[in-house]
Amino acid sequence: MNKPKMAAEKGVPSNSKVQMLLGQLERINGEGMVNDVEAARQVTAKILHLIQTQEKSGKEVMSKGSSGIEVILSSLENTRDDQTTLNILYILSELLTAGHRMGVFVSKGVTGILFHILMTTSKELAPSEELMLQLHSLLAKVGPKDRKFGLKARLSGALNVTVNLMKHSLHNTKLLLPCLQVLRVYSTNLVNSVSLGKNGVVELMFKIVTPYSKRNTSLIKVALDALGSLLKSKTNARRAVDGKHVPVLLAMYMDWHRNDTRHRHMLIRKGFLICLRNITNIKLGRKVFNEADGMRILFNSSTECLPVRTLDPLVSIASLIMRSCFPKNRLPLPTIKSAFHYQLPHKHVIGPVAQLYSQPAGVDDVVDDSDDNEETEADTENDTENEEDEKDHNTANEDIETDLNKLHPKKSPDRPFEELRVYERFFLELSEDFQGCNFECSKSGSTTSSSSTTSSSASSRSSRPIIVPTAQALSPKHVPKATSQEDCYPTKVQRTQPSPSASSTPASQAPLELDTIHRIKDQDKKEEAHIPSPDGLATLSSLTRPPSQGQRIEQELAHVLDCVSLEEEGGLNAEGGTWGVKQAGTSVNGTRLIQSPLLLGGIVTRRVGGGGSNWGSDCGSEGTEDEGGEGAVLEVPDTALLLSLHDPDLYVEMVKGTHSVPQYAEVAYPDYFGHIAPTFREPHLERVYGVQSSKIFQDIERLIHPNDILDKVVYDLDIRSCPVIEDEGESLKFNSQFESGNLRKAVQVRKYEYDLVLNSDINTNHYHQWFYFEVSGMRVGTTYRFNIINCEKTNSQYNYGMQVLMYSVQEAIGGRPRWVRTGTDICYYKNHFPRSSIAAGGQKGKSYYTLTFSKTFSHKDDVCYFAYHYPYTYSTLKMHLSKLEALKTPQIYIRQDVLCETLGGNSCPLLTITAMPESNSNDHICQFRNRPLIFLTARVHPGETNASWVMKGTLEFLMGTSPLAANLREAYIFKIVPMLNPDGVVNGNHRCSLSGEDLNRQWQNPNPELHPTIYHTKSLLQYLAHIQRAPLVFCDYHGHSRKKNVFMYGCSVKETVWQSNISATSSDLQEDLGYRALPKILSQIAPAFSMASCSFVVERSKESAARVVVWREIGVQRSYTMESSLCGCDQGKYKGLQIGTRELEEMGAQFCVALLRLKRLTGLRNHQNLLDLESDIIGTQSKVVSSCSTTYVMEEDEPSFLEAIDYSAESNDEDPEAENEHGSGVHKNPDHLDQLSDSETNHRD
Repeated sequence: MNKPKMAAEKGVPSNSKVQMLLGQLERINGEGMVNDVEAARQVTAKILHLIQTQEKSGKEVMSKGSSGIEVILSSLENTRDDQTTLNILYILSELLTAGHRMGVFVSKGVTGILFHILMTTSKELAPSEELMLQLHSLLAKVGPKDRKFGLKARLSGALNVTVNLMKHSLHNTKLLLPCLQVLRVYSTNLVNSVSLGKNGVVELMFKIVTPYSKRNTSLIKVALDALGSLLKSKTNARRAVDGKHVPVLLAMYMDWHRNDTRHRHMLIRKGFLICLRNITNIKLGRKVFNEADGMRILFNSSTECLPVRTLDPLVSIASLIMRSCFPKNRLPLPTIKSAFHYQLPHKHVIGPVAQLYSQPAGVDDVVDDSDDNEETEADTENDTENEEDEKDHNTANEDIETDLNKLHPKKSPDRPFEELRVYERFFLELSEDFQGCNFECSKSGSTTSSSSTTSSSASSRSSRPIIVPTAQALSPKHVPKATSQEDCYPTKVQRTQPSPSASSTPASQAPLELDTIHRIKDQDKKEEAHIPSPDGLATLSSLTRPPSQGQRIEQELAHVLDCVSLEEEGGLNAEGGTWGVKQAGTSVNGTRLIQSPLLLGGIVTRRVGGGGSNWGSDCGSEGTEDEGGEGAVLEVPDTALLLSLHDPDLYVEMVKGTHSVPQYAEVAYPDYFGHIAPTFREPHLERVYGVQSSKIFQDIERLIHPNDILDKVVYDLDIRSCPVIEDEGESLKFNSQFESGNLRKAVQVRKYEYDLVLNSDINTNHYHQWFYFEVSGMRVGTTYRFNIINCEKTNSQYNYGMQVLMYSVQEAIGGRPRWVRTGTDICYYKNHFPRSSIAAGGQKGKSYYTLTFSKTFSHKDDVCYFAYHYPYTYSTLKMHLSKLEALKTPQIYIRQDVLCETLGGNSCPLLTITAMPESNSNDHICQFRNRPLIFLTARVHPGETNASWVMKGTLEFLMGTSPLAANLREAYIFKIVPMLNPDGVVNGNHRCSLSGEDLNRQWQNPNPELHPTIYHTKSLLQYLAHIQRAPLVFCDYHGHSRKKNVFMYGCSVKETVWQSNISATSSDLQEDLGYRALPKILSQIAPAFSMASCSFVVERSKESAARVVVWREIGVQRSYTMESSLCGCDQGKYKGLQIGTRELEEMGAQFCVALLRLKRLTGLRNHQNLLDLESDIIGTQSKVVSSCSTTYVMEEDEPSFLEAIDYSAESNDEDPEAENEHGSGVHKNPDHLDQLSDSETNHRD
């Protein structure tokens, strides 16, 4: 080894004593270390003394510019004297203990030198114990900082030296401790771990940690750490199982649990649990764990730990173990394919739908229980959420588009113009001359719409009966029940003779016709209003009470207005009376009175519903007659008088023209009554400490105490004849057989707890997220727990303040028809139901997730609805579009066309809205035709109902009478497709159409038969591109389930290149910054909008999404996806609040205002001025943009989100749709995750 030359640092005296001694050591280095042993001992001893007594001496040795460390290491390598070696080792130990940079030692090769000395010393007949102790102490300190430490140890042969030393030093605690510390570092390398296991180290570790003793607790702690690392290997885990060590570990854990009453040895208890966790990562380990009664042992001990927050790490790991050992039960379904099937015009040749239906029966949900998959998951299950984000970030960078040819618009169109000419009929405004219009006439300014004829024709095509909502105030015990299964079949629905026991019930009455509805005055119904109610309450009281603060809307709803009654053509029954459904505080005035059942079409159909809404159901033809009358009357607030776009009667007409695969014949109360946004704020729900742990342990308790579980099916769509299963018990009643409904099965697991299973999208076996169902038959004041057990996403805003939505019929009757956020003890976590690899896109070892929430009901005989988000059905859209036409004025040009018919036979509306020309003069007609186009679409994903509410806000603003609305219509021509996926919406899908495909991944090459709405919408855009009228702005409205606020995704060559670091010339990067103008304007005027969440990066996986295709193929620079949170906001005016329909509609209106501001920018003639002005608005130049933190790679539909989440400890699942975002503050130590608790989660949100 070459002798290093001493170099004194500037500022350090050259005659410093330690420098002088280092100089002496340098001179004796080499042969002198062998020949002059005494001198070497003296010099190294003096250096050690100086470093021990003077702090500055150590700093001088380690200072930059000083070669002291090189001299010391060179001397260590060259010496053959044990004492000199010990002195130098002591020096190194002092320097490392003082906190000096460990990396410096590693870079100087200290690891190799220490291993060399270790091997040399081990070959001596009587190795120095002190020398071996110091060597292992230093190796334990250096090892974690050397990435190749394990490799170096294996190649040098140090593994065997350490193991042999341990075997001979089991009773020498002083020497054993550093050996264990080094072994702990060795075993972090998987190859080393296997090698050590073969050498008997696993058995050796068990000898050290057993039996129970509180002596040498630090030694036991290190030994458990080492054992835990060793057991990460499947081979070693099997070795531990074969050695019957699982019961030993359980017994030892319980010994420490019982005796550690002051919780001083929590790390030792944690060490035993980590060993058990690693063993149970293999199938054999789980089997032996269960045979040793491990579930009961850990459940009981962990239950005792739950109240103590400091023991959260133990509870967390025990929970992981129990859940991994919980029997892998398949979902309680005959198949995970959708309960409904739609026969496609032609079969898919390739793709997930083709794969799905090519599988034989019973293969779609095979449980994969291999060790390989589970170990992969187990190895990463302790990654924190930020570490997952970091992995996602790496994947995201790979997903960024790097082909510059794909980052520029296509030069030539795909389709010939002759093929697109047929779409000219959808752009009459571009050729209309208005010569036949009388601009003085009040009606001359508005064009006729095809919506009315469309709805009427659709209605005439529909011959099935429709059931209008009724609120039967019958308690569950009075609900008629079926005498036989035959009563449940539709073939029995035309019976006119009731059973003898039900001869006096309304079931014997002739069905009511829609034409019998007529308006009457209040005084005509006074007598009826005083009919006693079934529950013995007094007559209806008036709601015209003094208004309370913030409740004006509710007062208006209950104000005396008008009423509607329903009468049979032939009168009522012999008694001539009706059942009065009375609620304290409600008035017959200003309400609609609806006889039950109200069946449209003249055919009695089965009413499948919950609780007291089952009267007249063919599923129940027998029952006790309730007191007080023979027909139920529902008093409904006339919301049409307050909601300008809502009309219950019109809604029913629209439902009659809506086609669903299950052929729904019912109307849900909320859709019929309407929704008025509450006047109060709804803040994010604060997470209760320990809620997730308690819910998980309640789930685990099902296995521990199986006799307490009812496991009773109360609702099942797979029983097509009669999904509602009647019983004599006190079970809730469920129903989802109405438009947009989604609930496949309900299982009562405990008296007040229900497992709910969602239906997958039609023609798929996954996409479980959207839910919308009815519940009735509840007890007042009782808390019910609902568990939706087949959720798929690995993250959810339900862990961060989002609540489910509930609509109460009794509240609506009381003048408050609205959806409200509700639910307590809400959390979202991984469960024990495995997902098949087919449903998980080929990925094995995945599991479903549970959304759980609790609800205490306030009203007797209520009918409540729960939904994922504010429902907005296809029939609601048709009703709103029809009502919008009533808002047209002579100055508004509005035309509604049918773009196409969907697979399910529903029409896809296309709206054209602009301002009428001032006159039919050439100048005015020219100005009219040359207005820029704005193209808007929404609801391509049915479960993203917030997109429709935003669109509603946009449409209402466009049809408004304000000067801003008028200016906007004069500035642009709007082409709007408000619902791209009507079939998915109608049938309660979350993401797909009837083709079983995500329509927002079909824009690149849509099939006219399978994806008609996408095909024809893209054709409209291609037609515009051909005639040189490409839209100024294209925006697709979406909803976002895992991020807060409202934000946009756009497309930028520059920002994509900056993120991918690909080489590009300046000409490749020439780009107008105009794509940032609209989102920047929105961030200034819309309180819910967040510019920081926007992204303008183009990804490969999104090349078939609307945003990218319209940007690339149509050449629309301002092509966006606008995402609205399903949860709420974490910034601005609405910070800390859950988002509601008022805020969503406001966002739609603010989007219109932003377009007006954009018009002022794009109207500038000088293009350079436009660039300057937009740059000024953006507040950044291109150089700043390149480092802007907003250019994240995110998926426009469903990215994962930044917030930490406590269940990340339990899975490394990645959403097949989810893309990625970047986290910060990544934990380096995976063990940190074991300490993740509810309390930490609370603070991190």
